[in-house]
Amino acid sequence: MPVISIVAVSGSLHSPSKTTVLARAILDGFATALRSGASADLEVETHLIELSEVGREFSGALSRGELGPAAEEALRRIESATLLIVASPVYRASFTGLFKHVFDFVGQYALIDKPVLLAATGGSDRHALIIEHQFRPLFSFFQAITLPIGVYASDTDFVDYRIDSTALSERIDQAIGRGLPVVRSTVLPVSDYVATW
Repeated sequence: MPVISIVAVSGSLHSPSKTTVLARAILDGFATALRSGASADLEVETHLIELSEVGREFSGALSRGELGPAAEEALRRIESATLLIVASPVYRASFTGLFKHVFDFVGQYALIDKPVLLAATGGSDRHALIIEHQFRPLFSFFQAITLPIGVYASDTDFVDYRIDSTALSERIDQAIGRGLPVVRSTVLPVSDYVATW
């Protein structure tokens, strides 16, 4: 039975975090979609990496060899994932510095052809282009396959660290729906993949 490993990385430095809530919602949504329907025969594993918890393991290191076991485990999860979901709050017009620092340790060729869903949160819709201007170039460097629709959420989409926006929920569903064929194609034989269309 094919195994799909879905790994989400939240670049937020705080807990609780709207970014982490968004990342978890996308992670859970993909897992549910892959466990049902034409993909019901797949085994799906999920893992959420929160930099608010593990980030200090990376902060003092200048090379991968200096990282401790917790940081190395996080990197191995990222590099071995079938599907990667990455999310960061907008910080000074980009993702957080610690988010970038973590991906500086990821192997240059470890994400080739890996599907990656891009997500971000910000104070207003004015920051929505972070997905196109910051995230896509970074993961293009890794030669990853960035999924066609990213998910951006503003502060008004949340109430008490819960998603409280029908429009945001619809964007999440749309991003998952458009991304599913790409993810399935990475784990299913060609004949099975064609049959799911």
